[in-house]
Amino acid sequence: MNTNHLIFNLKHIWHPYDSMTKPLPCYFISSANGIYMQFKSGLKIIDGMSSWWSAIHGYNNFRLNKALIQQINNMSHIMFGGIIHQPAILLCKNLLKLLPDELECIFLADSGSVSIEIAMKMILQYWNALNKSKQIFLTIRNGYHGDTFSAISVCDPYNSIHALYSGFLPKHIFANSPKLSFQDIWNNYDIHSFVNLLVKNHDKIAAVILEPIIQGIGGMKFYHPTYLKQIRLLCNIYNIPLIIDEIATGFGRTGKMFAYQYSNIVPDILCIGKALTGGMMTLSATITTKKISDIISQNKPYKLMHGPTFMGNPLACAVANENILILQENIWKIQVSNIEKQFKIELFPLLQHPKVLDVRILGAIAVVECHQFINIKLMQNFFVNHGVWLRPFKNLIYLTPPYIIDSFSLSKLTRAIKFALENEYLFQ
Repeated sequence: MNTNHLIFNLKHIWHPYDSMTKPLPCYFISSANGIYMQFKSGLKIIDGMSSWWSAIHGYNNFRLNKALIQQINNMSHIMFGGIIHQPAILLCKNLLKLLPDELECIFLADSGSVSIEIAMKMILQYWNALNKSKQIFLTIRNGYHGDTFSAISVCDPYNSIHALYSGFLPKHIFANSPKLSFQDIWNNYDIHSFVNLLVKNHDKIAAVILEPIIQGIGGMKFYHPTYLKQIRLLCNIYNIPLIIDEIATGFGRTGKMFAYQYSNIVPDILCIGKALTGGMMTLSATITTKKISDIISQNKPYKLMHGPTFMGNPLACAVANENILILQENIWKIQVSNIEKQFKIELFPLLQHPKVLDVRILGAIAVVECHQFINIKLMQNFFVNHGVWLRPFKNLIYLTPPYIIDSFSLSKLTRAIKFALENEYLFQ
């Protein structure tokens, strides 16, 4: 990489979750293809993170590229206010094919965080239309829903990356996070905290919001499917809408198209993003029932008060359509199943390692939780030197590789983790 580029980057470009004065190192990527990211020097490294869960078919996918090129020749963008276009219509039709019949009204937006904002706005307008003052959301601790302010407000106020803003944010209600893991035998004690808070506060709770089965940045915990099923039942009893945040888990990552399907439930509002376009462009959707949309639309101000400039972007819709067509061929099911099997063979033995607290695997997700916190700067450099791209945080090393990864390359990722555990200097 040109030294001038490095200096410019350090001086002017602020990276996510990083400092301008003491930033983590940046690695100059000149191109990406398949499972590989290529440095300017020509060195190729295997991407173990799918660009934060999104690039599920890898990079430079021919079909996704072709969809974008074809759409560029028609129009790259046009406002969505008062205008409809074919890519958006096709996308909404394709999404409805993947979803339960109850979810039928789709709001297309820009990013995952924005889809959460929209879901929360929908709920507030819904109750306002019913002349009820309900503005409190119930969720569980260790949750993560994005970086915008309403999304932050339902992230754990103490044990999250957003604790800094807790004094500014509205106060919501947080139940204890589930303790039982995905594979444990169900016991009702796991939901007692949630039940108690719901019973005590149901008259002021506007909605329940949570990530299905997997809590992401809050600690990458996998909880029991019955927990989510019980929450659905409780929401039904108390007539409280349920918002499910599938932004990270949607489109096959857990082994099912959507993680909530493990619990055989239907949410009242569903938020999706990340892999919606196969990681090619930013796009999200907030999808709700006719009941909620009708109540909002038939009462003042007779509309949902939200309108992102780039909502329904034709380019993003076009590539999302092709992504869904690829997924409908169901090759991803075999790919994700094979990844899960290999993860279990190669990573479960690490449960015996003295540095490892836990290993969690579901679908194309693997988490190695360590006893000690990780030196992110040193460990990331270690991984790059071993030909793989992983970005650990806190005491967690996690893998969310592209579905197209081959077994040899997947082993290279898991071996790199094993090697890292043998180096004390990589831990704080």
